[in-house]
Amino acid sequence: MSQNDPNRGRQGSDGPPDLDEIFRNLNQRLARLLGAKPSGEQPSPEPRAAFKGGAVAIIGVLAALWLGSGFYVVDAKEQGVVLRMGSFNRVTDPGLQWHAPYPFEKVEIVNLTELRSVEVGYRSNAKNKVPEESLMLTADQNIIDVQLSVQYDVKDPKAFLFNNAAADRNANDIVKQATETAIREVVGRNKVDFVLNEGRAQIAAESQKVIQDILDRYDLGVRIAKVNINAVQPPEQVLAAFDDAVKAGQDKDKLRNEGLAYANDVVPKAKGMAARLEQEAEAYQQKVVSQAEGDASRFKQVLSEYNKAPKVMRDRLYLDMMQQVMSATSKVIVDQKNGNSLL
Repeated sequence: MSQNDPNRGRQGSDGPPDLDEIFRNLNQRLARLLGAKPSGEQPSPEPRAAFKGGAVAIIGVLAALWLGSGFYVVDAKEQGVVLRMGSFNRVTDPGLQWHAPYPFEKVEIVNLTELRSVEVGYRSNAKNKVPEESLMLTADQNIIDVQLSVQYDVKDPKAFLFNNAAADRNANDIVKQATETAIREVVGRNKVDFVLNEGRAQIAAESQKVIQDILDRYDLGVRIAKVNINAVQPPEQVLAAFDDAVKAGQDKDKLRNEGLAYANDVVPKAKGMAARLEQEAEAYQQKVVSQAEGDASRFKQVLSEYNKAPKVMRDRLYLDMMQQVMSATSKVIVDQKNGNSLL
């Protein structure tokens, strides 16, 4: 069947559709939508007015949709920055807000509580080192490997959007460069032993302050929440030598502690023994002196009595001495008359 056949599309349901009839039905539906009479009916006396009314209704609906596109919702942890013709206009608070629809105004939503982070000296884990970032010089001319991460959020959405000239809208590039500058400055003011051992917390605090000062000078609208020192160690090339030095230092401390413990055990005992000997010597001295003074006093008394009756005093002294000698020795008594000996 040819395409010009008038009976084309009038066959059974198995035939192809009639394109002319489809377009005719489509035109009739559009005419009804615009308020006009379909073909075959008598046209109304004012078709142009009906068409104009339909066009005005469509334009009104499109205008309402266009104005409605200016509504937006700001979450509690966010703030909206409205741009009018590309320049800053105002900052909106959380809630339902409205701005002039495109192309007059648009809004940028900034999350104020989201913690963003950058890594310096490594990527993802400590094994993926970045030597050009992690290697730095200490005050005593030693090279050290430092890996750290920085967490930050937004405190000023306007400054964060307009003063961040980097390609990264999250300001990771600027924060990372400021972090490298700060950590190299802080490490360069301290010696390697302090950085490796007890100085991590202090270095993190000082680095956070220096990073914040740099970003505030740039007016980036960023607040540094925390600086984490993940790893501090010597370079791999000299790591074995540093381990030996650390072990030697630990052995030194161990031996010093053992010596102090031995001294703390021996010295108090020696001091206690010396104090006891001093007290015993003082007691012996007092005893001897007291006894000598007593003997001298008694001798003076005996001498005074001796001068009064020398013979009587000599006999008494003799008897006293014999009593002392005989009372401390064994004695044999012999009965000469009977010839018996009694012990």
